[in-house]
Amino acid sequence: MASNLVSSIMQLLTPDLIGRLAGALGLDAAKTQRAIAAAVPALLAGLGGIAAQSGGAQKIADAARQQGGALGNLAGMLTPNGQTSLGQTGSQILSSLFGAGDSGALANAVGSYAGLDKNASSSLLGMLAPIVMGGVAQQGGNDLSANGVASLLASQKDNIVSALPSGVSDMLGGTGLLSALGGSMRTATGQAAGRAAATASSVSNVSQRTASASAPRRWLYWFIAALVILAALYYIFARPTEQTVPQSAVPTPNLTVGDIDVGKQLTDTLTNLQAAVTGITDAPSAQAALPKLQAAEGEIDKVAATIGQLSAEQKTALAGMLKPMMSTLNGLFDKILTIPGVSDVLKPTVDSLRAKLATLPA
Repeated sequence: MASNLVSSIMQLLTPDLIGRLAGALGLDAAKTQRAIAAAVPALLAGLGGIAAQSGGAQKIADAARQQGGALGNLAGMLTPNGQTSLGQTGSQILSSLFGAGDSGALANAVGSYAGLDKNASSSLLGMLAPIVMGGVAQQGGNDLSANGVASLLASQKDNIVSALPSGVSDMLGGTGLLSALGGSMRTATGQAAGRAAATASSVSNVSQRTASASAPRRWLYWFIAALVILAALYYIFARPTEQTVPQSAVPTPNLTVGDIDVGKQLTDTLTNLQAAVTGITDAPSAQAALPKLQAAEGEIDKVAATIGQLSAEQKTALAGMLKPMMSTLNGLFDKILTIPGVSDVLKPTVDSLRAKLATLPA
């Protein structure tokens, strides 16, 4: 059985390499790590959709073979001399496989999730694309045929769904990039479509009843039907726009207590924790990740002691920042604890982390 492709790629992106990526692009390290945690599964989800198209799997296989040796010198690729080449290669991969439209959608979704503007997010995706393709090549081993690549990506559907943050999947729901994930992915777009269909059926019933009404009253039924249609159109087109306002457009509140930026310290800690949990695929990897989870627990204790000094407004702002991250973490905790042997290693620490996270502003 193939190992978890998302985790394999994330384990390659060590804190040192993430720091180099952030430095090369002039980005905040915590935001970069958060963006990477979303970008890797999002790119793999998109590749799965491309592999299902005619000739798509062959294009991916060709690109993977070209990047087969990319993982052997990641540190060298992120030196000043290698960064330009890496970015150019990645941009060519994105353009060839995804096209401008889907590449832009990926950049928007990842950037909004991590608090990066579209240009920064696009540049980061360009740097990540060769690494992701190198991971596909490494996992594919000796079978980098079109059928082999298509089979590999199909086998990773559940792992990709588990790692893809819900905020990102919601924003990509209407693009077609998640089509290969099938019924495992439930997006707000799909739910809105169902509600719209029900509304359309209701409108149809109103119209049928109108046909049998007397002529003097017929105008009233058409007027009501028009109102229903307008309400449905508002629900479909206006509400998703409100729900996907990019995070970068929202002013970042001042959450400093003394010389401690509580918001940054907590988001950094939770981002590192999410990356550690994402890499857990079995009991040995759980044992290796245990010190990171325990370190995160200690950091949460330190910062939690200062939260009482925040104003009510600051606590509300902090809760808004933390809610999507904590939701993703709880989903990852549930996932890893079902893996054989992992619960024996991590359950006490996970339970303790959950209890501490529950005491943070809600």
